[in-house]
Amino acid sequence: MVGSEALPSPRQHGVTKPLSLAGPSDADLLRTKKLNKFLVDAGLYEIKEEAAKRVEVLGRIKQIVVDWVKQLTRLRGYTDQMVEDANAVIFTFGSYRLGVHGPGADIDTLCVGPSYVNRDDFFFVLHDMLSGMEEVTELQPVPDAHVPVMKFKFDGICIDLLYASISLLVVPDDLDISDDSVLYDVDEPTVRSLNGCRVADQILKHVPNVEHFRTTLRCLKFWAKKRGVYSNVTGFLGGVNWALLVARVCQFYPNAIPSMLVSRFFRVYTQWRWPNPVMLCSIQQQELGFAVWDPRKNPKDRTHHMPIITPAYPCMNSSYNVSTSTLRVMTEQFLFGNTICEEIELNKAQWHALFEPYMFFESYRNYLQVDIVAGDCDDLRAWKGWVESRLRQLTLMIERDTMGKLQCHPYPHEYSDPSKQCSHSAFFMGLQRKQGEVVLEGQQFDIRGTVDEFRHSVNMYVFWRPGMEIYVSHVRRKQIPLYVFPEGYKPCRIPRSNIINPSSEEEASRKRKYEGIGNGIKQNGLLKRQSVSPRNRDSDSVSPVIVNHSCAEEGKGKVFEVQVLPKGLELVVSSRPVVELEQGTVIRQVIYLFIYFFGLKNIGLML
Repeated sequence: MVGSEALPSPRQHGVTKPLSLAGPSDADLLRTKKLNKFLVDAGLYEIKEEAAKRVEVLGRIKQIVVDWVKQLTRLRGYTDQMVEDANAVIFTFGSYRLGVHGPGADIDTLCVGPSYVNRDDFFFVLHDMLSGMEEVTELQPVPDAHVPVMKFKFDGICIDLLYASISLLVVPDDLDISDDSVLYDVDEPTVRSLNGCRVADQILKHVPNVEHFRTTLRCLKFWAKKRGVYSNVTGFLGGVNWALLVARVCQFYPNAIPSMLVSRFFRVYTQWRWPNPVMLCSIQQQELGFAVWDPRKNPKDRTHHMPIITPAYPCMNSSYNVSTSTLRVMTEQFLFGNTICEEIELNKAQWHALFEPYMFFESYRNYLQVDIVAGDCDDLRAWKGWVESRLRQLTLMIERDTMGKLQCHPYPHEYSDPSKQCSHSAFFMGLQRKQGEVVLEGQQFDIRGTVDEFRHSVNMYVFWRPGMEIYVSHVRRKQIPLYVFPEGYKPCRIPRSNIINPSSEEEASRKRKYEGIGNGIKQNGLLKRQSVSPRNRDSDSVSPVIVNHSCAEEGKGKVFEVQVLPKGLELVVSSRPVVELEQGTVIRQVIYLFIYFFGLKNIGLML
């Protein structure tokens, strides 16, 4: 390795020239060594035995799909020679193909079959074959997904299996899936299924150093999970999105090593002016007729907030799920990462500081709680997958119906209440008023209709079974159920006086350590949101209407309301009918109403 002098780059990677050709210094080499040790100690690498088992499982699945195609070829009356030549090929994509998967990770797998074996054959005939095998468990077909998939475990290894039927009678074992000819005469779902593998291959082709890319991506994926921004389905970024962002940084700094690339990653995306797109290569125009991402021609593409474009034809925006709210959250987390990396480079912090878990349940005053219940574990798995895929719509609906004034932070982690007798899962969403918005006395955010619309869309699930229910409720921070916290953890409720009037010593320490962090500040050992100023905390309250979400009382609590309150009031009474209020709640609201009408707004009562 060399010092900080410029190194020659054999060829330009990307659509622009590199930002720097500088190589690593001795300090960078040492930081990379420490980073590698941290990743190993964190258990991000699988052992050799597990790696060998994955190879064995993929070989078994290959044989199963070949037998499946041969069986269908024989049943459809093809010649003995056709039956003998019948074939299917298995490809991998995602983290496994990119070489950044960890212990227990699933394997994203694609089966490519001949033209006469269609998607119905995949979801019925192959499904029945798999369901009869003792090695296969938790088999879950999802034929109506944006990318149709069959999920299962094979001998304990999680598999996501896709299918693509291409316009060949015989699929060769050496099929070049990167060749655009595989897209000839196929439908849109097949294109999406094929593109997972095609994109993975192009990513590895467009980075200057594959090993540096892999280490950096492994690091950033771990960071994103710790900070709660790893989830495509809830409006953040998934594996392919993070891979594309990291690959672009590798192109900007072709001679950098992982510690440098991690730091540059946050520096670049803290300053990135979205919605300018991230692209590894120029968008290709082909004559096969598939639409490519082009905001000049496609009005829908102009609405994308954080475009990250795939490098394989047809080039698409892989991050169309991102909303204004989730982009805001990710921007704050990039600021956090940038500040910590600057401290690491100044030897004021170690790598573990970058991966501190995000204190989601200490960061907001108000939350939505989405409870999902079902009759048994199998039903819950299917029902939860459907509801989770729709949660992003709830964020978009709230943004739409409040004109962006009520901001949402969906948290991509699921929780379960072990005390419930039914199968249960819960998701949470932080709520806050948009910063800078003037709150008028009595102004309300009534999202009952929004929640009803969301519940109606969720209940359109075609595989609904008795016992599958969803309940949406509003909870304050102090009401967060204990089962979301680690065992033995006692959630610390920061005294209000400490939030509004911290000591000068605390304030100085806070500014000294975390000035400039967009998502939070350290205070009393907890990460608190910096973006909510103390003067606005009283006026940022959200008022609940009681919503029952226990398994024992299904069908109750259909009404939901969120209100922005005048300063000094904890609750206001809605002029609309409120159902299922407990007696104590009615008494408290009558007292608040009395106080409100008689002008005693600044008197604080603990009821």
